[in-house]
Amino acid sequence: MLDIKFIRDNKDVVIAGAKKKHIKVDIDRLLQVDDKRRALQVSIDEKRAEQNNASVAIAGAKDGAEKQGLISRMQNVKETLRLEEESMQEIMKEWRDLMLQVPNVPDMTVSEGESDADNKEVRRWPDPSGSSRAESREVEDGGLPKFDFPTRSHTELLLMHDMADYERGAKVAGFRGYFLKNDGARLVWALERFVIERFVNREGFIPAIVPSLVRREPFIGTGYLPQSEDDLYKTQDGDYLAGTAEVATMGYYMDEVLDKKDLPIKFFSFSPCFRREAGSHGKDTKGIFRIHEFLKYEQVVLCEASHEESVKHHEDLTKNSEELLKELKLPYRVVINCGADLGLGQVKKYDIEVWMPSEGKYRETHSSSYFHDFQTRRLNIRYRDGETLRYVHSLNNTALAVPRIVTQIVENYQNKDGSITVPEVLRNYVGKEKIGKSN
Repeated sequence: MLDIKFIRDNKDVVIAGAKKKHIKVDIDRLLQVDDKRRALQVSIDEKRAEQNNASVAIAGAKDGAEKQGLISRMQNVKETLRLEEESMQEIMKEWRDLMLQVPNVPDMTVSEGESDADNKEVRRWPDPSGSSRAESREVEDGGLPKFDFPTRSHTELLLMHDMADYERGAKVAGFRGYFLKNDGARLVWALERFVIERFVNREGFIPAIVPSLVRREPFIGTGYLPQSEDDLYKTQDGDYLAGTAEVATMGYYMDEVLDKKDLPIKFFSFSPCFRREAGSHGKDTKGIFRIHEFLKYEQVVLCEASHEESVKHHEDLTKNSEELLKELKLPYRVVINCGADLGLGQVKKYDIEVWMPSEGKYRETHSSSYFHDFQTRRLNIRYRDGETLRYVHSLNNTALAVPRIVTQIVENYQNKDGSITVPEVLRNYVGKEKIGKSN
Protein backbone atom coordinates (compact mmCIF):
# COMPACT_ATOMS: atom_id res chain seq x y z
CA MET A 1 0.00 0.00 0.00
CA LEU A 2 1.26 3.44 -0.89
CA ASP A 3 1.06 6.36 1.53
CA ILE A 4 -2.01 8.46 0.67
CA LYS A 5 0.12 11.61 1.03
CA PHE A 6 2.54 10.20 -1.56
CA ILE A 7 -0.39 9.48 -3.86
CA ARG A 8 -1.74 13.02 -3.48
CA ASP A 9 1.65 14.63 -4.00
CA ASN A 10 2.67 12.36 -6.90
CA LYS A 11 -0.62 11.67 -8.65
CA ASP A 12 0.86 11.66 -12.16
CA VAL A 13 3.69 9.31 -11.13
CA VAL A 14 1.23 6.85 -9.57
CA ILE A 15 -1.04 6.94 -12.61
CA ALA A 16 1.93 6.38 -14.93
CA GLY A 17 3.10 3.46 -12.77
CA ALA A 18 -0.32 1.82 -12.90
CA LYS A 19 -0.40 2.28 -16.67
CA LYS A 20 3.01 0.67 -17.02
CA LYS A 21 1.77 -2.30 -14.99
CA HIS A 22 -1.47 -2.46 -17.01
CA ILE A 23 -3.47 -2.18 -13.78
CA LYS A 24 -6.71 -0.20 -13.80
CA VAL A 25 -7.27 2.04 -10.80
CA ASP A 26 -9.33 5.21 -10.37
CA ILE A 27 -6.94 7.63 -8.66
CA ASP A 28 -9.30 10.58 -9.17
CA ARG A 29 -12.07 8.74 -7.33
CA LEU A 30 -9.66 7.80 -4.55
CA LEU A 31 -8.66 11.44 -4.05
CA GLN A 32 -12.32 12.54 -4.06
CA VAL A 33 -13.11 9.98 -1.36
CA ASP A 34 -10.02 11.04 0.54
CA ASP A 35 -11.18 14.66 0.45
CA LYS A 36 -14.48 13.56 2.01
CA ARG A 37 -12.63 11.47 4.57
CA ARG A 38 -10.37 14.32 5.62
CA ALA A 39 -13.17 16.89 5.82
CA LEU A 40 -15.40 14.56 7.80
CA GLN A 41 -12.54 13.68 10.13
CA VAL A 42 -12.05 17.38 10.92
CA SER A 43 -15.74 17.72 11.73
CA ILE A 44 -15.72 14.60 13.92
CA ASP A 45 -12.64 15.79 15.79
CA GLU A 46 -14.23 19.19 16.39
CA LYS A 47 -17.42 17.64 17.80
CA ARG A 48 -15.46 15.28 20.03
CA ALA A 49 -13.50 18.24 21.36
CA GLU A 50 -16.76 20.13 21.87
CA GLN A 51 -18.14 17.19 23.85
CA ASN A 52 -15.06 17.11 26.05
CA ASN A 53 -15.26 20.85 26.71
CA ALA A 54 -18.98 20.57 27.44
CA SER A 55 -18.37 17.81 29.99
CA VAL A 56 -16.12 20.16 31.90
CA ALA A 57 -18.63 23.02 31.58
CA ILE A 58 -21.55 20.84 32.74
CA ALA A 59 -19.58 19.75 35.78
CA GLY A 60 -18.91 23.40 36.67
CA ALA A 61 -22.39 24.78 35.85
CA LYS A 62 -23.65 27.24 38.48
CA ASP A 63 -27.33 26.33 38.31
CA GLY A 64 -29.69 23.71 36.91
CA ALA A 65 -30.91 25.84 34.01
CA GLU A 66 -27.39 26.40 32.72
CA LYS A 67 -26.59 22.73 33.15
CA GLN A 68 -29.77 21.62 31.34
CA GLY A 69 -29.05 23.99 28.48
CA LEU A 70 -25.59 22.55 28.01
CA ILE A 71 -26.95 18.97 28.15
CA SER A 72 -29.62 19.74 25.53
CA ARG A 73 -27.08 21.29 23.24
CA MET A 74 -24.76 18.32 23.61
CA GLN A 75 -27.56 15.89 22.78
CA ASN A 76 -27.82 17.54 19.38
CA VAL A 77 -24.02 17.42 18.97
CA LYS A 78 -23.99 13.77 20.04
CA GLU A 79 -26.61 12.83 17.45
CA THR A 80 -24.80 14.72 14.69
CA LEU A 81 -21.54 13.03 15.73
CA ARG A 82 -23.21 9.61 15.57
CA LEU A 83 -24.42 10.26 12.04
CA GLU A 84 -21.01 11.52 10.94
CA GLU A 85 -19.26 8.47 12.41
CA GLU A 86 -21.65 6.21 10.52
CA SER A 87 -20.89 8.12 7.34
CA MET A 88 -17.17 7.77 8.07
CA GLN A 89 -17.52 4.00 8.25
CA GLU A 90 -19.00 3.94 4.75
CA ILE A 91 -16.41 6.35 3.41
CA MET A 92 -13.56 4.37 4.98
CA LYS A 93 -14.82 1.15 3.43
CA GLU A 94 -14.61 2.64 -0.07
CA TRP A 95 -11.35 4.40 0.78
CA ARG A 96 -9.69 1.14 1.89
CA ASP A 97 -11.00 -0.74 -1.14
CA LEU A 98 -9.57 1.90 -3.48
CA MET A 99 -6.27 2.08 -1.60
CA LEU A 100 -5.81 -1.69 -1.92
CA GLN A 101 -6.13 -1.37 -5.70
CA VAL A 102 -3.33 1.17 -6.10
CA PRO A 103 -0.18 -0.56 -7.41
CA ASN A 104 3.33 0.26 -6.33
CA VAL A 105 5.37 2.47 -8.65
CA PRO A 106 7.85 0.40 -10.69
CA ASP A 107 11.53 1.26 -10.80
CA MET A 108 12.74 3.50 -13.64
CA THR A 109 14.75 0.58 -15.05
CA VAL A 110 11.53 -1.41 -15.64
CA SER A 111 10.60 -1.26 -19.30
CA GLU A 112 7.22 -0.98 -20.98
CA GLY A 113 5.69 -4.20 -22.23
CA GLU A 114 2.50 -6.11 -22.91
CA SER A 115 3.41 -9.51 -21.43
CA ASP A 116 6.29 -11.70 -20.22
CA ALA A 117 7.35 -11.94 -23.87
CA ASP A 118 8.63 -8.36 -23.47
CA ASN A 119 10.93 -9.14 -20.52
CA LYS A 120 14.54 -8.15 -21.23
CA GLU A 121 17.47 -10.53 -20.82
CA VAL A 122 20.12 -9.28 -18.38
CA ARG A 123 22.60 -12.15 -18.56
CA ARG A 124 22.83 -15.85 -19.16
CA TRP A 125 24.98 -18.72 -18.00
CA PRO A 126 27.05 -20.28 -19.46
CA ASP A 127 28.15 -17.05 -21.10
CA PRO A 128 27.55 -17.38 -24.87
CA SER A 129 30.96 -15.79 -25.41
CA GLY A 130 32.50 -18.90 -23.88
CA SER A 131 34.04 -17.25 -20.80
CA SER A 132 32.21 -19.58 -18.39
CA ARG A 133 32.11 -22.75 -20.47
CA ALA A 134 34.77 -24.43 -18.38
CA GLU A 135 32.35 -24.33 -15.46
CA SER A 136 29.58 -26.07 -17.38
CA ARG A 137 29.07 -29.30 -19.26
CA GLU A 138 29.69 -29.60 -23.01
CA VAL A 139 27.84 -26.79 -24.74
CA GLU A 140 27.13 -25.45 -28.20
CA ASP A 141 28.06 -21.99 -29.48
CA GLY A 142 25.04 -20.42 -27.83
CA GLY A 143 26.11 -21.68 -24.40
CA LEU A 144 23.38 -24.34 -24.35
CA PRO A 145 23.81 -28.09 -23.74
CA LYS A 146 25.06 -30.03 -26.73
CA PHE A 147 22.83 -32.90 -27.90
CA ASP A 148 23.62 -35.03 -30.97
CA PHE A 149 20.27 -36.83 -30.76
CA PRO A 150 16.55 -35.90 -30.63
CA THR A 151 15.75 -34.87 -27.07
CA ARG A 152 12.87 -36.28 -25.05
CA SER A 153 10.53 -34.25 -22.85
CA HIS A 154 10.55 -34.57 -19.08
CA THR A 155 7.08 -36.09 -19.30
CA GLU A 156 8.41 -38.94 -21.42
CA LEU A 157 11.63 -39.39 -19.44
CA LEU A 158 9.88 -39.63 -16.07
CA LEU A 159 7.46 -42.24 -17.41
CA MET A 160 10.23 -44.15 -19.14
CA HIS A 161 12.07 -44.67 -15.86
CA ASP A 162 8.98 -45.17 -13.67
CA MET A 163 9.72 -41.92 -11.85
CA ALA A 164 6.19 -40.50 -12.13
CA ASP A 165 2.58 -41.57 -12.58
CA TYR A 166 0.29 -38.93 -14.03
CA GLU A 167 -2.79 -41.08 -14.63
CA ARG A 168 -3.03 -42.28 -11.06
CA GLY A 169 -2.19 -38.77 -9.90
CA ALA A 170 -5.22 -37.45 -11.78
CA LYS A 171 -7.33 -40.33 -10.44
CA VAL A 172 -6.45 -39.46 -6.84
CA ALA A 173 -5.98 -35.67 -6.94
CA GLY A 174 -7.75 -34.53 -10.10
CA PHE A 175 -6.42 -32.38 -12.92
CA ARG A 176 -2.67 -31.67 -12.61
CA GLY A 177 -2.39 -34.35 -9.93
CA TYR A 178 0.75 -36.50 -9.94
CA PHE A 179 2.73 -39.15 -8.10
CA LEU A 180 6.53 -39.03 -8.01
CA LYS A 181 8.17 -42.32 -7.09
CA ASN A 182 11.41 -44.29 -7.20
CA ASP A 183 14.16 -42.04 -8.59
CA GLY A 184 11.63 -39.25 -9.10
CA ALA A 185 11.08 -39.07 -5.35
CA ARG A 186 14.79 -39.57 -4.66
CA LEU A 187 15.64 -36.66 -6.95
CA VAL A 188 13.21 -34.32 -5.15
CA TRP A 189 14.54 -35.35 -1.74
CA ALA A 190 18.10 -34.89 -3.01
CA LEU A 191 17.28 -31.37 -4.19
CA GLU A 192 15.75 -30.54 -0.82
CA ARG A 193 18.82 -31.76 1.06
CA PHE A 194 21.02 -29.87 -1.39
CA VAL A 195 19.28 -26.50 -0.89
CA ILE A 196 18.89 -26.97 2.87
CA GLU A 197 22.61 -27.59 3.31
CA ARG A 198 23.38 -24.48 1.26
CA PHE A 199 21.14 -22.20 3.33
CA VAL A 200 20.55 -23.53 6.84
CA ASN A 201 24.05 -22.71 8.03
CA ARG A 202 24.49 -19.66 5.82
CA GLU A 203 25.31 -16.64 7.92
CA GLY A 204 22.40 -14.31 8.54
CA PHE A 205 19.56 -16.59 7.46
CA ILE A 206 16.91 -17.81 9.92
CA PRO A 207 15.68 -21.28 8.92
CA ALA A 208 11.89 -21.48 9.28
CA ILE A 209 9.06 -23.89 8.57
CA VAL A 210 6.00 -21.69 8.08
CA PRO A 211 2.24 -22.31 7.84
CA SER A 212 0.57 -23.11 4.53
CA LEU A 213 -2.90 -22.45 5.93
CA VAL A 214 -2.95 -18.68 6.45
CA ARG A 215 -5.52 -16.09 7.50
CA ARG A 216 -6.77 -13.43 5.09
CA GLU A 217 -4.76 -10.56 6.62
CA PRO A 218 -1.27 -11.71 5.50
CA PHE A 219 -2.59 -12.29 1.97
CA ILE A 220 -3.92 -8.73 1.85
CA GLY A 221 -0.69 -7.50 3.39
CA THR A 222 1.50 -9.18 0.79
CA GLY A 223 -0.73 -8.02 -2.07
CA TYR A 224 -2.19 -11.37 -3.14
CA LEU A 225 -5.66 -10.28 -2.09
CA PRO A 226 -8.04 -9.09 -3.30
CA GLN A 227 -6.61 -9.13 -6.84
CA SER A 228 -5.47 -12.79 -7.03
CA GLU A 229 -8.22 -14.52 -5.10
CA ASP A 230 -9.14 -16.74 -8.06
CA ASP A 231 -5.71 -18.36 -7.87
CA LEU A 232 -6.03 -19.33 -4.19
CA TYR A 233 -7.63 -22.29 -2.48
CA LYS A 234 -10.02 -21.13 0.25
CA THR A 235 -11.30 -23.13 3.23
CA GLN A 236 -14.80 -23.11 4.69
CA ASP A 237 -13.42 -21.18 7.66
CA GLY A 238 -12.27 -18.32 5.45
CA ASP A 239 -8.55 -19.12 5.54
CA TYR A 240 -6.43 -19.71 2.44
CA LEU A 241 -3.75 -22.13 1.28
CA ALA A 242 -0.61 -20.21 0.37
CA GLY A 243 1.14 -20.49 -2.97
CA THR A 244 4.44 -19.34 -1.47
CA ALA A 245 6.14 -19.31 1.94
CA GLU A 246 6.47 -15.54 1.50
CA VAL A 247 2.92 -14.95 2.75
CA ALA A 248 3.27 -16.56 6.18
CA THR A 249 6.84 -15.31 6.61
CA MET A 250 5.80 -11.71 5.99
CA GLY A 251 3.00 -12.15 8.53
CA TYR A 252 5.49 -13.14 11.24
CA TYR A 253 6.21 -9.54 12.33
CA MET A 254 2.76 -8.16 11.46
CA ASP A 255 1.80 -5.23 13.76
CA GLU A 256 5.22 -5.20 15.43
CA VAL A 257 7.99 -2.64 15.86
CA LEU A 258 11.53 -3.89 15.25
CA ASP A 259 14.88 -2.47 16.32
CA LYS A 260 17.05 -0.97 13.62
CA LYS A 261 20.07 -2.84 14.99
CA ASP A 262 18.37 -6.16 14.18
CA LEU A 263 18.01 -5.32 10.47
CA PRO A 264 18.35 -6.87 8.00
CA ILE A 265 16.31 -9.91 9.02
CA LYS A 266 16.67 -12.78 6.55
CA PHE A 267 14.46 -15.87 6.47
CA PHE A 268 15.01 -19.14 4.65
CA SER A 269 11.44 -20.39 4.78
CA PHE A 270 9.79 -23.64 3.74
CA SER A 271 6.17 -24.61 3.22
CA PRO A 272 4.03 -26.86 1.04
CA CYS A 273 2.34 -24.64 -1.54
CA PHE A 274 -0.93 -24.69 -3.45
CA ARG A 275 -2.11 -22.79 -6.53
CA ARG A 276 -5.25 -23.22 -8.56
CA GLU A 277 -3.43 -21.97 -11.69
CA ALA A 278 -6.52 -19.99 -12.64
CA GLY A 279 -6.19 -18.59 -16.12
CA SER A 280 -3.67 -21.27 -17.09
CA HIS A 281 -6.11 -23.62 -18.79
CA GLY A 282 -4.39 -25.36 -21.67
CA LYS A 283 -0.89 -24.38 -20.49
CA ASP A 284 1.60 -27.11 -19.52
CA THR A 285 -1.14 -29.68 -19.01
CA LYS A 286 1.29 -32.60 -19.25
CA GLY A 287 3.97 -33.48 -16.74
CA ILE A 288 4.91 -31.65 -13.56
CA PHE A 289 5.96 -28.19 -14.72
CA ARG A 290 2.68 -26.46 -13.82
CA ILE A 291 0.88 -28.17 -10.95
CA HIS A 292 -1.50 -27.40 -8.09
CA GLU A 293 0.62 -28.74 -5.23
CA PHE A 294 4.36 -28.34 -4.73
CA LEU A 295 7.10 -27.55 -2.21
CA LYS A 296 8.91 -24.25 -2.00
CA TYR A 297 11.92 -22.81 -0.20
CA GLU A 298 11.84 -19.03 -0.09
CA GLN A 299 14.28 -16.25 0.78
CA VAL A 300 12.58 -13.32 2.53
CA VAL A 301 14.37 -10.17 3.70
CA LEU A 302 13.29 -7.23 5.86
CA CYS A 303 15.71 -4.30 5.69
CA GLU A 304 16.01 -0.59 6.42
CA ALA A 305 13.80 1.87 4.53
CA SER A 306 16.43 2.64 1.91
CA HIS A 307 16.22 2.18 -1.85
CA GLU A 308 19.95 1.46 -1.94
CA GLU A 309 19.56 -1.26 0.70
CA SER A 310 16.68 -2.83 -1.22
CA VAL A 311 18.69 -2.86 -4.45
CA LYS A 312 21.69 -4.42 -2.69
CA HIS A 313 19.65 -7.22 -1.13
CA HIS A 314 17.78 -7.77 -4.40
CA GLU A 315 21.03 -8.45 -6.22
CA ASP A 316 22.29 -10.66 -3.35
CA LEU A 317 19.14 -12.79 -3.29
CA THR A 318 19.28 -13.24 -7.04
CA LYS A 319 22.94 -14.20 -6.83
CA ASN A 320 22.14 -16.86 -4.22
CA SER A 321 19.74 -18.59 -6.60
CA GLU A 322 22.13 -18.27 -9.53
CA GLU A 323 24.85 -19.97 -7.48
CA LEU A 324 22.54 -22.94 -6.86
CA LEU A 325 21.85 -23.29 -10.58
CA LYS A 326 25.55 -23.07 -11.37
CA GLU A 327 26.25 -25.87 -8.90
CA LEU A 328 23.58 -27.92 -10.63
CA LYS A 329 25.18 -26.90 -13.96
CA LEU A 330 21.84 -25.93 -15.44
CA PRO A 331 21.96 -23.36 -18.26
CA TYR A 332 19.87 -20.32 -17.30
CA ARG A 333 19.24 -16.69 -18.01
CA VAL A 334 18.11 -13.75 -15.88
CA VAL A 335 15.46 -11.39 -17.23
CA ILE A 336 14.15 -8.11 -15.85
CA ASN A 337 10.36 -8.17 -15.95
CA CYS A 338 8.54 -5.52 -17.93
CA GLY A 339 5.76 -3.47 -16.35
CA ALA A 340 2.95 -5.77 -17.49
CA ASP A 341 4.69 -8.76 -15.84
CA LEU A 342 4.99 -7.12 -12.42
CA GLY A 343 2.62 -7.81 -9.54
CA LEU A 344 0.69 -5.17 -7.65
CA GLY A 345 3.38 -4.47 -5.06
CA GLN A 346 6.61 -5.17 -6.92
CA VAL A 347 8.99 -2.31 -7.64
CA LYS A 348 11.33 -4.50 -9.67
CA LYS A 349 11.51 -8.19 -10.42
CA TYR A 350 13.96 -10.61 -11.95
CA ASP A 351 12.90 -13.99 -13.28
CA ILE A 352 15.51 -16.72 -13.54
CA GLU A 353 14.72 -19.13 -16.34
CA VAL A 354 16.36 -22.50 -17.00
CA TRP A 355 16.72 -23.97 -20.47
CA MET A 356 14.11 -26.58 -21.47
CA PRO A 357 15.57 -28.59 -24.38
CA SER A 358 12.27 -30.24 -25.40
CA GLU A 359 10.67 -26.80 -25.89
CA GLY A 360 13.72 -24.98 -27.19
CA LYS A 361 13.30 -22.11 -24.74
CA TYR A 362 13.98 -20.97 -21.19
CA ARG A 363 11.31 -21.55 -18.51
CA GLU A 364 11.02 -19.80 -15.15
CA THR A 365 12.30 -21.44 -11.96
CA HIS A 366 12.90 -18.43 -9.66
CA SER A 367 11.41 -14.97 -9.11
CA SER A 368 13.29 -12.26 -7.22
CA SER A 369 11.43 -9.08 -6.18
CA TYR A 370 11.58 -6.04 -3.95
CA PHE A 371 8.64 -3.97 -2.72
CA HIS A 372 10.00 -1.01 -0.71
CA ASP A 373 7.40 -0.47 2.08
CA PHE A 374 4.35 -1.55 0.03
CA GLN A 375 3.82 -4.81 1.93
CA THR A 376 5.01 -3.62 5.33
CA ARG A 377 2.72 -0.60 5.31
CA ARG A 378 -0.22 -2.98 4.82
CA LEU A 379 1.13 -5.37 7.46
CA ASN A 380 2.17 -2.55 9.82
CA ILE A 381 5.77 -3.74 10.24
CA ARG A 382 7.93 -0.87 11.42
CA TYR A 383 11.32 -0.26 13.01
CA ARG A 384 12.56 2.36 15.41
CA ASP A 385 15.19 4.66 13.92
CA GLY A 386 16.11 6.95 16.80
CA GLU A 387 12.92 8.80 17.68
CA THR A 388 11.31 7.96 14.33
CA LEU A 389 9.21 4.94 13.37
CA ARG A 390 9.69 3.81 9.78
CA TYR A 391 8.20 1.00 7.71
CA VAL A 392 10.79 -1.62 6.82
CA HIS A 393 11.42 -2.63 3.23
CA SER A 394 10.70 -6.20 2.09
CA LEU A 395 12.12 -8.52 -0.55
CA ASN A 396 11.73 -12.16 -1.54
CA ASN A 397 13.19 -14.67 -3.94
CA THR A 398 12.72 -18.36 -4.58
CA ALA A 399 15.53 -20.52 -3.27
CA LEU A 400 14.08 -23.70 -4.76
CA ALA A 401 10.69 -24.92 -5.96
CA VAL A 402 10.16 -28.65 -6.45
CA PRO A 403 9.26 -30.64 -8.38
CA ARG A 404 9.32 -28.03 -11.19
CA ILE A 405 13.10 -27.89 -11.45
CA VAL A 406 13.17 -31.68 -11.85
CA THR A 407 11.76 -31.11 -15.34
CA GLN A 408 14.80 -29.10 -16.42
CA ILE A 409 17.27 -31.42 -14.70
CA VAL A 410 16.09 -34.60 -16.43
CA GLU A 411 15.87 -32.88 -19.82
CA ASN A 412 19.28 -31.21 -19.65
CA TYR A 413 20.98 -34.33 -18.27
CA GLN A 414 19.40 -36.89 -20.62
CA ASN A 415 21.58 -39.17 -22.71
CA LYS A 416 21.17 -40.73 -26.13
CA ASP A 417 20.19 -44.13 -24.67
CA GLY A 418 17.43 -42.48 -22.62
CA SER A 419 19.30 -42.61 -19.33
CA ILE A 420 19.65 -39.54 -17.12
CA THR A 421 22.95 -38.46 -15.61
CA VAL A 422 22.51 -37.32 -12.02
CA PRO A 423 24.05 -33.87 -11.41
CA GLU A 424 27.32 -34.30 -9.57
CA VAL A 425 26.23 -32.29 -6.52
CA LEU A 426 23.20 -34.57 -6.05
CA ARG A 427 24.86 -37.97 -6.45
CA ASN A 428 25.60 -38.57 -2.79
CA TYR A 429 21.93 -37.93 -1.99
CA VAL A 430 20.47 -39.96 -4.87
CA GLY A 431 22.96 -42.80 -4.43
CA LYS A 432 23.82 -43.26 -8.10
CA GLU A 433 25.44 -41.51 -11.05
CA LYS A 434 22.82 -42.40 -13.63
CA ILE A 435 19.12 -43.14 -13.71
CA GLY A 436 17.99 -45.86 -16.08
CA LYS A 437 21.36 -47.51 -16.50
CA SER A 438 23.23 -49.85 -14.18
CA ASN A 439 26.45 -48.38 -12.81
